[in-house]
Amino acid sequence: MKNLGKIIILLTFLLSSLNASVIARVNPNDVFAGDTTTYVLTIIGSNVKKPIISNICGNEITATGSQTSIESINGNYKKSYSLSYQFTPRKTCSVDVVAVEIDGKVEYSNRVDVNVLPRTQDLNGDFLLEFKSSAQELFIGEPFSLTLLLKQKRGAQVVDNKFIAPEFKGFWLKSESKPQRTQDAEYLTTKVVYELAPQREGNLSIEAAELKIASRVDVNNWANRSPQVRWRTYYSNVVDLKVKALPQNVKIIGDFTIKASVDKKEVNPNEAINVSIEIEGLGNFEDIESFKPFIPDVNIFDEKIKLLKNKLSQKIVFVSEQDFIIPSFELKYFDVNTQKVKTIQTQSIEIKVNGHVEKKELSVARNADTALKTEEVDKNVLVEKNNYLYISLAFVLGLIIGILIILVKRKVFSKNRKTFDVKDEKVLLIKLMPYKDSDKDVEDLVRVLENNIYSKEKVTLDKKKLKEVIKKYDIS
Repeated sequence: MKNLGKIIILLTFLLSSLNASVIARVNPNDVFAGDTTTYVLTIIGSNVKKPIISNICGNEITATGSQTSIESINGNYKKSYSLSYQFTPRKTCSVDVVAVEIDGKVEYSNRVDVNVLPRTQDLNGDFLLEFKSSAQELFIGEPFSLTLLLKQKRGAQVVDNKFIAPEFKGFWLKSESKPQRTQDAEYLTTKVVYELAPQREGNLSIEAAELKIASRVDVNNWANRSPQVRWRTYYSNVVDLKVKALPQNVKIIGDFTIKASVDKKEVNPNEAINVSIEIEGLGNFEDIESFKPFIPDVNIFDEKIKLLKNKLSQKIVFVSEQDFIIPSFELKYFDVNTQKVKTIQTQSIEIKVNGHVEKKELSVARNADTALKTEEVDKNVLVEKNNYLYISLAFVLGLIIGILIILVKRKVFSKNRKTFDVKDEKVLLIKLMPYKDSDKDVEDLVRVLENNIYSKEKVTLDKKKLKEVIKKYDIS
């Protein structure tokens, strides 16, 4: 019965084509989503002006072909052209009629329907794509593994292939392994492992991966069989995940260790101290923020955090004129092993600055015996009044002498002091920092110095501007 139906369709097509000069068809008419089909336009006539077709049903044409033949119709020999256009329909549609100029007359083709069927995972095909997730329920930022298995039956013929991975919307792609290939009696298997972490709470899905396979097929064009390439798309399963929010408003999840090291604990005033912080383990490192602390009267410079697979590191520079304490660095996170919020921290570090001047608080000594007699108080007041003139003169004279001494010392000091080396960019940066916020030229110089110190790319410093700034603020 099936063969009888095909014969009837073929006879109907042949009968309708006897009086038609332009015949359109799609092979196949029924196509799965993602697969390609071919629109064939057969034109009968001697002098044919081939039509210009840019797309079919709004879909891009991926390949074209043409064939010329001589056919006998009712004892008359006529030339015919077979034009083929390969495309991948996204949805069911009807291909509009096409106008063709034949022997000076415009002829029109018939309308053709294309039926696009929903694609499902083909477990019995020559190719099989499968996703396997290490977890189905997890927290925001919790790492998990997604394994992709691509199986190809032994002996399956492939002309070309294109793999399209999902976009992983709503997930961080932390790493992707290199393909690992194995084979058994039935399949050649390629394995790829993705390390992912969800970005937000809710029900998230990882869309299906696609594998487009091109294979050769025989196409029968009016009794002439010619091989062509046809594409077919294979899909993986979709992975659904339930993602929960982290408790107590923490942002970090995993299992970590932390340590901090300092290059020296005793320095001279304004000498840089380098502290290195390292965190190792498993978790959402990308959500960890800078550890730069605030310490009064201490200049602090933090470098960008560096990530290397399962390790995070950051360097922080401290500069001060007096002793200080580097506070402990801590990390609060949700421990995946204990399912509890945990805090880990380093030890605080005491820094000794040699030759610093301690700030002393002024104190006023009070006489323990405050019960002075009224007569003695009056006497003292009288003495103060009598000696007021002498005290005032002595004060003014002492003030003048003191000012002269200070001026002389400053002049001598300015002649003998040693200026710092402007080629030492770290020291120069420290000297310029106090004036950065109030002077645009200083801000530009500081930006260049920080770039030269903390990055590999070096920028030439404006020496003219530097000299003007040093002179302007009397920096030494």
